[in-house]
Amino acid sequence: MQTCFAYIRVSTVKQGTRGVSLQEQRSAIEAYSLRNQINIQEWFEERETAAKRGRPVFTKMLGRLDRGEASGVVIHKIDRSARNLRDWADLGELIDKGVQVYFATESLDLASRGGRLSADIQAVVAADYIRNLREETRKGFYGRLKQGLYPLQAPLGYLDTGKGKPKAVDPVRAPLIKRAFELYASGTHTLQSLRKELKSLGLVNKGGKPLTLGTLSHLLNNSFYAGLIRLRSKGDTFQGVHEPLISMHLFLEVADILHGRAPKRKYKHDMAFRRIITCRTCGGHLTGERQKGRVYYRCHGDECKGTSVREDDVEVSVREALNAIEITTEEHSLLLTECTDLRSVQMQRHSDLLQTLDARIQATKVRLDRLVDALLDGLIDRQTALSRRESLLSELIEIEQQRARLAGNPEQGFAEVVTLLEHSKLALHQYEIGTRAEKREVLKIVTSNLKLVEKNVVVELRNPFRLIAEHRKVDRCDPSCGTVRTALVHKLFDLISEERKLVAANDNAQLNPGMEVDEGGKIGP
Repeated sequence: MQTCFAYIRVSTVKQGTRGVSLQEQRSAIEAYSLRNQINIQEWFEERETAAKRGRPVFTKMLGRLDRGEASGVVIHKIDRSARNLRDWADLGELIDKGVQVYFATESLDLASRGGRLSADIQAVVAADYIRNLREETRKGFYGRLKQGLYPLQAPLGYLDTGKGKPKAVDPVRAPLIKRAFELYASGTHTLQSLRKELKSLGLVNKGGKPLTLGTLSHLLNNSFYAGLIRLRSKGDTFQGVHEPLISMHLFLEVADILHGRAPKRKYKHDMAFRRIITCRTCGGHLTGERQKGRVYYRCHGDECKGTSVREDDVEVSVREALNAIEITTEEHSLLLTECTDLRSVQMQRHSDLLQTLDARIQATKVRLDRLVDALLDGLIDRQTALSRRESLLSELIEIEQQRARLAGNPEQGFAEVVTLLEHSKLALHQYEIGTRAEKREVLKIVTSNLKLVEKNVVVELRNPFRLIAEHRKVDRCDPSCGTVRTALVHKLFDLISEERKLVAANDNAQLNPGMEVDEGGKIGP
C-alpha cells in the first residue's frame, strides 16, 4: 500500500470556515484512497488562492515530497493544485522525478504521454479561467467607479450599505473626521498633536483602537472625504456620488500643509492677538511676549525692532471699533424690515449666479471630454492626462459644491445681509464674554486688519461692517434716518453681490491653470 500526502484547498478563509468545500474534498480523497489502496500519511489544508504563486502550505508540501518523505500526493482535482502555470510546472518537475500525483475526481495517468498532455491542457484552462475572471472582475470594478460608487470597504467615517449603493455617512465618526481636517488646516497641529487631540475626542478605527500616525496620514490624504475617488495604484480618479464630509477647498488646504506647500504652526502661548496685529512699517506680524505680568506685542523687523504695544491698549482699540458697528435691537428690527423689501431683487441675482455656476460646470465637463479625446488621439501622454483629469475633477466638485450650497438656500444674499446685521448687533457682546479663540473668531469675521501705527493700533473693519459704522454716524433723530437705513441695506446687498462676482472671476482665473485642449484638439497653455 502506497503512503501519500493529501492536499485540500479553498480560496478564502470564509470558504474554509463556513462552506462545505473542504469537507467535500476530504471525503472525495478518502473514498479515492480507499478504492486505490492508498494510505494518507498527512493532510495539508490551505485557505489561499491558487491564482498567485507563493502558497506557504503548498510550497512546504512540495519541498517534503522532493525530499522523499512520501511517495506521492492525492489532490481533489487539478484546479485545487494550481491555477497558475508556475505552480503546475513545479508539480511537473516532481512528476518527472517519479513522485506520484493523483486526482480524486479525474482518471489521469500522468506517467503516460497522453495523460500528461490532458493534465497540461486542464492546467492551462484553469489558468485561463483565472485570467478571464480577473478581466471580468476588473470590468465590474471600473464599472462601479464610473457610476461614482466605491466598490471597496468604506473608509473610516462612512458605512457600507450593500453592493451597488453609495457609502453612507457614519453618524458617530464622520463629525470627528471633519473635525480632524479642520484642526489640521488651522496650521496649529502636527500629526502627533492631532492624533492626541483626536484620541481625546474619541475617534477610533473600526477595530476600536486609536488611530496610528500612518492611518491618520492616509486619512488626511484621502480625497474620498471631499467627494473624489482616487486609485493610488493606477492614478485614476472618479467623481463619487457619496455625500462628502468636507469641501474640496478644505481638502486642498490640508494637502498643501501635508506636502509642505503651506506653513504648519504650533504655538507655545495662546496670546489673544497672536498673528493678528501687523506692523505698518515692515508689514510683519507682531509677536506676543509676557513681561512683568503684562503682555506686549512686539515687532522684530530690522527697520522697527523693538516697537511694541500693550495688550490692554489693543483691547481698548478693538472695543471702540466693535462699539462703532453695534446696532440696537430697535435698529436691527428696522433694518430687517428694509431687507425684506429687497428680497425679490436678491432672488433675481441668485438666479443669475446659479446660471453662471451651471455654465462653469458644463464648461468643465466639456474640458474633461476633450481631454479624453486628446488622449485617445495620442495628443497627450497618459500621465499628463491623469494629472489633468484629477485637477479638472477637483475643480468640477468644488463648483458643484458651491452650487449645491447656493441651490439649498435660494435667498442666500438676503441671509448674508441678515447675518451681517446679527454680527453687528452681537459682536461686542460676543467678544467680551468669549474665550481667546472665540475673540479671534469675532475679529476674523468683523475686521480685515489690526495695524500698529507708531504706538497705537488701528482697527480696520471689513467692508460691510465699515459701511454699517459709517451709517451709524448719522444722528438717529435725523428726519432722513429712514432713507439712510434704506441706502445702507441697498449698499450691503450690492456689496455682497459684487464680492460673489469677484470670487467667481478669481475661481475662473486661478483654478487649474496650465495645459488645455482647444476645439481643434491642439494642446496648449
